[in-house]
Amino acid sequence: MPYIPKSQRNKIKHGALENAGSLNYTLHQLLHDYFDQNKINYQTLNDVIGVLECAKQELYRRIACDYENRKILQNGDCEPYQSWFNNDT
Repeated sequence: MPYIPKSQRNKIKHGALENAGSLNYTLHQLLHDYFDQNKINYQTLNDVIGVLECAKQELYRRIACDYENRKILQNGDCEPYQSWFNNDT
């Protein structure tokens, strides 16, 4: 949990997500609200962790992979992937 100074929390509440810490804080606040509305038990924890994992994978699949592929085309591949995937032998 990021420990955001109290002076910055109001800005974050109104959408000022200026860095990874403020994004992390916002996600924790959302999780806090969810837990307030549901029991904290194994099922709820399992559900929340599953949602976070699926969201992470979807972000990677939809955005990070495309970004990385564009950078490979722009800058060329690097070892060991270049020899693993571009070797005709």
